[in-house]
Order: sequence, then structure tokens, then C-alpha cells
Amino acid sequence: MTGEPLATDLLNTRWIDAAGPHDLLDSLNGLALWLAGPSVRETLGGTAAPADQDTRQHLLQARETLALAVAAPTGPAPEAVAAVNAVLEHGRTRSVLTSDGPGTVVEVDAPSWLPAWSAAADCLRLLERPERIRACAGPDCVLHFYDVSKNGNRRWCSMSGCGNRAKAQRHYARHARR
Repeated sequence: MTGEPLATDLLNTRWIDAAGPHDLLDSLNGLALWLAGPSVRETLGGTAAPADQDTRQHLLQARETLALAVAAPTGPAPEAVAAVNAVLEHGRTRSVLTSDGPGTVVEVDAPSWLPAWSAAADCLRLLERPERIRACAGPDCVLHFYDVSKNGNRRWCSMSGCGNRAKAQRHYARHARR
């Protein structure tokens, strides 16, 4: 899926297809691929994070934390709050004045924390509307999305994937009864 916010993009590094379950972060090559993705590069503002074991471990921690934080549609449970805050402790934003005017800079304990901290910080923004963070309604799908539809009634990670399969199954069921 493309175009998702960084937090949901990190959650979606795990998926299931006809070949079975996959995890993009199960290798450093997969990590490098994810770090090179457009939503990551855009969010990190061109700052490069190392595709090393430390970055991978921090992202795995953040991914589990974000999964806890978005599990309840009404907002995160206390253990999720503590887990997100534990990731956020490794960075901060600082207000600065530059020659272009006011701005902010992100400071992290180590470059390997930047992607994980940025995803957790993005999750805070998304949690302003927790009901809009959803798991796909596809029975075998593990992907998440941030619903930006006008009515807030999106159900599928993708209409061309899970949505189309659901429509085809309903159509087949209707015609099989005849």
C-alpha cells in the first residue's frame, strides 16, 4: 500500500498473500527497502537512517508498540500508552529559529532511533482521530489504513485487493444460491 502515513506504513511491513505471511523487516535488505520508501523518506526529511541491526530492532519495537496503540478503536490501552512513550523517550522536537524563520528539528538519541521515533510521533497525530485508524476488514488481511474518506466508512486496505475479493465472494454467494 502506498500513500499511508508513516505509522501505518510501519504496521504494514507485515502482510499475508497467497504465498503466506511476509515480514519486510525480517532482513536488513528489507529494512533498506522500507527506509528507501517514499513515505519514510518524506517523513524523515531526507535524513538517512542506517539500515543496520540497531535500526531494525528499534523499528520492530516501534511496530509492536504501534500495533498495541491502534488495537482499540476508542484509543490506546494503558500498556500501549507506556510502550509508545518508551519509544518517544528516545527523541524530541526542538523549536529553532533559522534564516528562513521559525522551525523545528528532531533530535534522537542515535540515528538508529529516527525512523522508530518518527513513526511513534506520527502515531500520536493519527490518534487524534483513533476511530480513523483501522485494520482491513478482509478476513485474511493484516494490513492497516488511516481512513481519510469523507464519511469515514472505508473498510478495506485496498478496493482493488480485499474490497474486490469481498465483492466477488458476495456475488458468487448470491448466484450460487440460485
